[in-house]
Amino acid sequence: MQIPASQHPRVVIVGGGFGGVTLSRKLTEHKFQVVLIDRHNYHTFQPLLYQVATSGLEPDSIAFPLRSIVDETHDYLFRMAEVEKVNLEKNSITTSIGEIDYDHLILATGTKTNFFGNDKIEENALSMKSVPEALDIRSLMLQNLEKATITDDVNEQKKLMRIVMSGAGPTGVELSGAFAEFKNGILKNDYPDINPDFMEIHLLDGADRVLPPFSRKASLKAYKYLKELGVEVHLEEMVTNYEDDIVTTKSGMRLETSTFIWSAGVTGAHPSGFEKSMITEKGNRLKVDLFNKVEGTDNVYAVGDIAFMKTKDFPDGHPQVAQPAIQQGDNLGKNLIRMAEGKEMKPFSYFDKGSMATVGRNRAVADIGKFTLGGFLAWFAWLGVHLYFLVGVRNRIVVFLNWTYNYFNFDRAARLIIRPYNKRNPQPKSVSEIAEGEATI
Repeated sequence: MQIPASQHPRVVIVGGGFGGVTLSRKLTEHKFQVVLIDRHNYHTFQPLLYQVATSGLEPDSIAFPLRSIVDETHDYLFRMAEVEKVNLEKNSITTSIGEIDYDHLILATGTKTNFFGNDKIEENALSMKSVPEALDIRSLMLQNLEKATITDDVNEQKKLMRIVMSGAGPTGVELSGAFAEFKNGILKNDYPDINPDFMEIHLLDGADRVLPPFSRKASLKAYKYLKELGVEVHLEEMVTNYEDDIVTTKSGMRLETSTFIWSAGVTGAHPSGFEKSMITEKGNRLKVDLFNKVEGTDNVYAVGDIAFMKTKDFPDGHPQVAQPAIQQGDNLGKNLIRMAEGKEMKPFSYFDKGSMATVGRNRAVADIGKFTLGGFLAWFAWLGVHLYFLVGVRNRIVVFLNWTYNYFNFDRAARLIIRPYNKRNPQPKSVSEIAEGEATI
């Protein structure tokens, strides 16, 4: 890996998400050699991926180069690679570009889409956990609209324009609302030669309400906003298959569509090398103590979505959203500094700042403590929070200007098919695929 020698302890951080970035910034201010490893060379602001997928933002406005995360320092290094295995006995990790030793290892690898063993859905559906996947959704939607303009088969037009999503959590709700706004504000102007009513937005979930992690009051408000936008919500409908452009559910519902997006669950994305006793059966997360140390290890830690910390207030672990990752990364960074200084470490305590989801223009819901906000106030708060946590001043300015322009002009300027999507030959999702020259992003 060509890692230079250092007189300071080496901390290897795997994953450039919220937890990994927070740790990198915290530790490089002190006497550590920090090596950050990620399969991409950029940090992705995942809460806004849905806006890339629906033509609201370009990907470079929600991504930030990991080599620029901290000020220039010889003891902060980045390597683009995939971690294949953790060698606990050797205090090393094996990656796609070589092996590296560590004094402390922190896993902040997050989650990946969980298809629950359904091979056909995994093979044929779209998911949205990365910038390339968001661009795939954008490209396929626009390609299908172009195809719809050159066919006189009404059923084919409906299939091309119908969008179906499984999973009514924040991702599914925000995507549905954004697609509905695209239909209501863009479609009739860009595609005057096709019937806008053929663009149906269907949101399915096996639960009895949208946004199950939120309060019932927030769920009801979100459901109301989705219906106002024209989204067809199907609750207590569990998707069982997607094959030959047909979505089928347990109850027998069949929806013909060329665009099916799966956002119905996630599972831990940790590398191999851990014993089964260290991993939860549900969620595939690494079990950690109150200091984020992986159970059964001395110098391996996990933060964020991949970490399962059981506490009295959170018996099922902390929610897999940005705030726990940021707070755990901050606390672990402070603890490693305390350890280096011979001081006592402090256990992690999560401060729940609330949950937010936007459904569309002037429509959002927010659970903050015992209070539930809805409508414009929640939407405005959602805008402010997301702008604040975006990495990079440039990104904040670009996103703010885009949102302002879109708000007053009802326009989504990123309606570009830069990289056509081919369902049979999708873009590479790993560093090794790029390195082998199979394709390039």
